Amino acid sequence: MQHEILAPLPLLQPNGTLTEPGWARHPYWHYQRNQVQASNWRIKEWDYYAVVSPQQFAFCLTASNLGYAGLYALCFVDLASGRSWQIDALQALPLGRQNFPETAESGEIRFRSDKLSLSIQRLAGEHRLRFSSPKMPGPHGQGIDGELYFRLPPRQESLNIATSWPRQRKAFYYNSKFNCLAVSGEFRYAGKHYQLSPVRDLGVLDWGRGVWTYRNTWYWASASGFVDGEPFGLNLGYGFSDRSPASENLLLYRGRAHKLDQVEFHFDRKNWTKPWQISSNDGRVALEFVPRVDRNSKLNLLLIASEQHQVFGHFSGRVSLDNGQVLQLSHLPGFAEEVRNRW
Repeated sequence: MQHEILAPLPLLQPNGTLTEPGWARHPYWHYQRNQVQASNWRIKEWDYYAVVSPQQFAFCLTASNLGYAGLYALCFVDLASGRSWQIDALQALPLGRQNFPETAESGEIRFRSDKLSLSIQRLAGEHRLRFSSPKMPGPHGQGIDGELYFRLPPRQESLNIATSWPRQRKAFYYNSKFNCLAVSGEFRYAGKHYQLSPVRDLGVLDWGRGVWTYRNTWYWASASGFVDGEPFGLNLGYGFSDRSPASENLLLYRGRAHKLDQVEFHFDRKNWTKPWQISSNDGRVALEFVPRVDRNSKLNLLLIASEQHQVFGHFSGRVSLDNGQVLQLSHLPGFAEEVRNRW
């Protein structure tokens, strides 16, 4: 358990299976789309940015190429009122034509439709997000337009994982979760101005590439903020692919990763905004997550189906670092989710 990768290496072998499954503190695996032994419609590529501000709102941007469809979305979450609004655009059969970057550290993504436009530009640790949609609904009108900067501090560690599926080893999941990205910039939404500052607002990038099996369920929780005046983040997840080489569970404190074993979420699927309990088998995590907003969607097209609940709120409780130091979390902004897919 917890096999750590310590140096750069190719993601895939010539036969299409992972060169070396495990986890790493940096994105050491080298992904090359032309090395993937799967048809274009089965390859998944996604970039998801989110910031949950102590100002009681969250903003999320999604750019994804799912093979048979591209999905681009902007979302605003109001934790104070318990509501969320989203606009998204579908692209039919992109099949990789968007040329998503093969690394999370550089490259560019652009998309424009009659519903929304967005661009992601990455250079030297700075991620510039530009977005606009005159049609995005809101509480007192519509329209969003802005520019945000997500900055990765030099030498900061992150959660990186490469795993596969037991019955289909050419199906793989390569994912990087960059917590505690310093966020700055501003946007206007539904007639109101929002300003973000790196001394207050920290965000996350979920960057992933892979080939999935047909039916999957996963659980994920993420938070980035300040604990005792220091940057702190958590990434907790399970249920997706074979995690025997490594778990996806990690604490980030003052830029250093502290690896965890297994976690479990305890919640009521009939009441998504009822408090969740999160525990770990090694006793290092004992958290309560208090939801405010259930951002949910459901799709059922027989062969393709999805049910997603991404719940925004706050974490409180206790976590332990690798050296035994105990941190007390109080009202740390973040989200948790359950996603069930059949596609």
